[in-house]
Amino acid sequence: MHKGRLEAFTDGVVAIIITIMVLEMKVPEGASFEAMLERLPIFLAYALSFTNVGLFWGNHHHMLQVVKHVDGKVLWANLFLLFWLSLVPFVIRWMDDTHFAALPTASYGAVLALAAIGYMMLEYWLIAANGRDSALAKAVGGDRKAKLSLVMYVAAVPLAFVSPWIAIGLYVATALMWFVPDRRIEKIL
Repeated sequence: MHKGRLEAFTDGVVAIIITIMVLEMKVPEGASFEAMLERLPIFLAYALSFTNVGLFWGNHHHMLQVVKHVDGKVLWANLFLLFWLSLVPFVIRWMDDTHFAALPTASYGAVLALAAIGYMMLEYWLIAANGRDSALAKAVGGDRKAKLSLVMYVAAVPLAFVSPWIAIGLYVATALMWFVPDRRIEKIL
């Protein structure tokens, strides 16, 4: 399989995930500013989720720019990643319907943690398919940022039962960490 098919498939699935996220949002129950403010928490959860899905997609894009070969293991790792990303609309809707209760907020972190594991698996299998001396292997090195993200997502899950807002703060902090430009792959290109 050519890597272009993998990229096109992933692009399509991510576009659908983002579309579902916005379609799942409830509109304000009125035309007042107060009615709009009542919907602000879910809008912010949508914005965070859009950002998270976009970060996974952007990093996926960069990673595939530097590889030449994909195999069956890469395809399955990519599907694993996409499966967990496809659950993001479900968990943000659940968070909204329960007013950010502990279990739905923890579930959001579990979904992001499993997506992060999927991304790390994809990276591992791409390196295996392209060689330990490949451009991707050289660029990512130990990938501390990905590992720290996973730790933060996992830590947020039990913390959601202490306070959902602590967990949400960790989700935001993790997303902000990825806004710091990561030029490792661009340097290789």
